[in-house]
Amino acid sequence: MDMEPDRAAPVTSPPAAPRLIENEAEAWPRWLPRLLGYFIAVGPAATDMYLPAFPAVEATFHTAPGTAQLTLAAWFAGLAVGQIMQGTLSDRLGRRRPLAIGFTVFSLAMVGGALAPNLTVLAVLRFVGAIGASAGMVISRAVVRDLADGTRGAILMSRLTLVMGVAPILAPSVGAAFLTFANWRFIFWFQAVYGASCAVLAWRFLPETLPEARRIKVGVAQMLTRYGTILREPVFRAHALMGMATTFCMFAYLGGSSPVFIQGFGLTPSQFGLIFGLCSCGLIAGSQINARLLPRFGLSFMLRFICRVSLAATTVLLALSWSGVHVLWMIVVPVFLALSCQGFSNGNVTAGALGRHAAHAGSAAALMGVGQYALGATSGLLVGLLTDGTPRGMALLMFIGSLCAVIADVFRPPGDKASGVVATKNQDRTA
Repeated sequence: MDMEPDRAAPVTSPPAAPRLIENEAEAWPRWLPRLLGYFIAVGPAATDMYLPAFPAVEATFHTAPGTAQLTLAAWFAGLAVGQIMQGTLSDRLGRRRPLAIGFTVFSLAMVGGALAPNLTVLAVLRFVGAIGASAGMVISRAVVRDLADGTRGAILMSRLTLVMGVAPILAPSVGAAFLTFANWRFIFWFQAVYGASCAVLAWRFLPETLPEARRIKVGVAQMLTRYGTILREPVFRAHALMGMATTFCMFAYLGGSSPVFIQGFGLTPSQFGLIFGLCSCGLIAGSQINARLLPRFGLSFMLRFICRVSLAATTVLLALSWSGVHVLWMIVVPVFLALSCQGFSNGNVTAGALGRHAAHAGSAAALMGVGQYALGATSGLLVGLLTDGTPRGMALLMFIGSLCAVIADVFRPPGDKASGVVATKNQDRTA
């Protein structure tokens, strides 16, 4: 049976009440990937929307340049902690209820952020809000794994990236637009409303994709054993390490781009939003090209090729930055290429990591997310410490992330590398 979302059952509007999708053999509603994209976009929107406001936040609280990046590091740390919680909850309670609760926590934390009296309180509330927002990032991916795996799962992940990709393109521009008529606190009020809308949609319309019979109800000891089992699986470990390395690269850009372009190159928040949106367009274009190339070249080849292209781009960026080049377009071009590679790799490493863990996709996705966002928090702290008005700190960390991704790929299990084109084509013929 053809399981492509655009050939699904002819459902054109959300149902009156959530229903249960029991397995992959049942076609999902046509609108479901868009709804999941709306949920996943909470994380990128909450991350990126206030990046142009970093100087304004520091001015409000009378702190030194680079200190606003501590709130970004707190956000990444919250995502790391939250994902391990959300994965366990979703495998135990189903997908819909933890998702609605998580978005409610996020919305309340953003209200607190809008009222924060100092940078420390803002960082704490960002940490709490990230725990809630992580539900959208973990559980939405688990829903995809409930419905499809292998090449089909990777294709659906890539198409989902197109939907969620509107957030990183628009978020900095929207944040910059808000700053033209309101202060930075308005951005957090907007995010609170967004989170509340997600909570309502998740509770009211999201169909449950994890039947009661497939839910895993375990104690703490069993949960730790399950995580240990997942970690010992070589294919998961290899893809997770690649995902962690590429995330380190990505978050070095997220944390470093605002001071580099606004303070270093003297761009206005609106101009920064345009640069950020351009790079995000590359990420989304990469994800969609990836979906078209996967059936022909296979997941393993695409990962091997793209991580090396990313390493080449970040090597050029590092060389230009440390040679003292201060020409905007010469910095933007390698950054754009590196971000485009992220669009290729994000869905692939997720599909590769979760492919052998259908029974506990939520836990596997959470475990992968913990590693990614723990490194993201580390990257955010390091890029704040290295902020000096030049791209050097950002370029160095992006290069390290790309290099580690290539190293992780070299040590991927031979059997996984051998899957290639033939295995992918066989999957397509038997689907």
